[in-house]
Amino acid sequence: MTETDGWRHVYKVNIENGKKTLLTPGDYDVASFYAVSDKDLFLSASPDNPTQRYLYSVSLNGKGKLHKITPSEYEGINTYNIAPNGAYAIHNHTNINSPKTTRLISLPKHETIITLVANKRLNDKLQTLTLPTTEFFTVTTSEGIDVDGRITKPANFDSTKKYPVVFNVYGEPWGQMAVDSWIGLYDIFLAQQGFVVIKMDNRGTPSLKGSEWRKSIYRKVGVINTKDQALAAKEVLKWDFIDTDNVAVWGWSGGGSMTLNLMFRYPDIYKTGIAVAAVANQLFYDNVYQERYMGLPQENEEDFIEGSPVTYAKDLEGNLLVIHGTGDDNVHYQNMEFLINELIRQNKQFDIMVYPNRSHGIYEGANTSRHLYTLITNYLLEHNK
Repeated sequence: MTETDGWRHVYKVNIENGKKTLLTPGDYDVASFYAVSDKDLFLSASPDNPTQRYLYSVSLNGKGKLHKITPSEYEGINTYNIAPNGAYAIHNHTNINSPKTTRLISLPKHETIITLVANKRLNDKLQTLTLPTTEFFTVTTSEGIDVDGRITKPANFDSTKKYPVVFNVYGEPWGQMAVDSWIGLYDIFLAQQGFVVIKMDNRGTPSLKGSEWRKSIYRKVGVINTKDQALAAKEVLKWDFIDTDNVAVWGWSGGGSMTLNLMFRYPDIYKTGIAVAAVANQLFYDNVYQERYMGLPQENEEDFIEGSPVTYAKDLEGNLLVIHGTGDDNVHYQNMEFLINELIRQNKQFDIMVYPNRSHGIYEGANTSRHLYTLITNYLLEHNK
């Protein structure tokens, strides 16, 4: 796979003479490729909707005609583990209204042999609840960037009322947020509490919107993605049903870093923030990730500093809760203490929660996950009407 023509495409290469044959021509991205049979390449793509994923095949002869294999009833996100002979696959499916279901299927007709994971207990329980509604939207920022988003509204939503909003963010090259996958129990719970929950994908996220979209973040992590999120949020706040005095943001890992950057750099927008396991200083993070997207600090250290939340800690105005596990072997705990010291130096008041010996997922130990999400929930409820 290469992105030499502005899109991520698959080429067949002759090992003997190096001749390349483009197998997937067109203005669309290949998300990934799964397997090769005698005649066909099996790949993941969604040419018409970057929030979704489907299984396609394309001939190895180079004629480039895509054939969609995923049946129409499986709208949403579909992933596959295909057997080497191309005759069978493990198929995972989910969308905003459906938890993941896993099936064993036969190919190429995509016929179900057996359902392996149906999440029956969860689905039965969901049928007893009054569920929120989730929709997709696109806003255009003042810089002309089209940002895709997903909004979950409380049940019995009334467009004439004002609702507090929670932006759940990530915004880095490792994942999308506004995708057609199940919204999860926590978003359902927040909507039950009366919040509107919004996820958006800025430039730099791995959306199927072309190479320029994804690679524009190079040496600009923490800058271009933060700006896109903030400018898109400004467009969202123009909606009549959003209470602009009660705007919260929260995120984990890269989303924690995004939360800090948004709170520090755009205090006029975000009033409350919760940053979990955040990278406070990009110079502290893994070189295999940070240097991949930021270059070498020996050559452009100023970019690492510009994108780091701690650089702007002096501008905190709202309510901030920072959470970290002392045993985090991904985003090391030094990020937390480095940020704390800078906030103290700048005389900024904030809240902290430390989880002893917990790793990046903060789940080890009895009752940890429930304690963590109760903490996050209480903070949102305390600081939002």
